[in-house]
Amino acid sequence: MYPMMTPTQMISLSFKTGMMLMEAQMVIGMRMMGMAGLWCVLPSENARMSSEKVAAYGQSAVAATTAAMTGKSPAQVAEAALKPVARATKSNVKRLARRGPGKP
Repeated sequence: MYPMMTPTQMISLSFKTGMMLMEAQMVIGMRMMGMAGLWCVLPSENARMSSEKVAAYGQSAVAATTAAMTGKSPAQVAEAALKPVARATKSNVKRLARRGPGKP
């Protein structure tokens, strides 16, 4: 039986999840502005939206399963699951922000 999450683990996981969610909303906003012609995005952006989710969620499932099967705590399993998705959202924010409104 695993002990409950410590307050530090709870705060850390909450912060990381919140950052990922905030970055995801930024990506959604920039992509929607791109669809409206207000943000410079590549024509391949719409296809990328779908394909990258499949890859990130697949990596997340593998990471969580691996962590669980190797005896990690529930907090460590959750962090392992979050990491690939957070990495993708952070990467998208940086990439899309560089393109910006009015930039070629």
